[in-house]
Amino acid sequence: MQLTKTEEQLMQYLWKQEKAFMKDLLDMFPEPKPATTTVATLLKRMTEKGFVGYTEYGKSREYYPLVKKSDYFSKQVNGMIKSFFNNSAAQFASFFTKETNLSAQELEELRSVIDKELQKKNNDRLHN
Repeated sequence: MQLTKTEEQLMQYLWKQEKAFMKDLLDMFPEPKPATTTVATLLKRMTEKGFVGYTEYGKSREYYPLVKKSDYFSKQVNGMIKSFFNNSAAQFASFFTKETNLSAQELEELRSVIDKELQKKNNDRLHN
């Protein structure tokens, strides 16, 4: 299930806060702030989609994320790789490293991350 761009923006605020009342979320928006009714509608839709839960305190609701940020973005990136790069992580990595103008240092950091992950996967394979 997908979030719209506006829902994703609101979700970013909720992930940052971990728990928040609508007023807290509204305060996080830059000016011009959306109408309270707009944020209420977004929260209702996001609740229906299973991204947000809430606890009621009288007439107030404290909202919290039901989906982890890392899980959501992992699914988004995997969907993008499938849709735009023929489900090839290598094609995605090639595009990413060429088209984002990464510095030599950033490429070295990326290599380090990949090397560590390779080492971990190889160790896991040896021990299973």
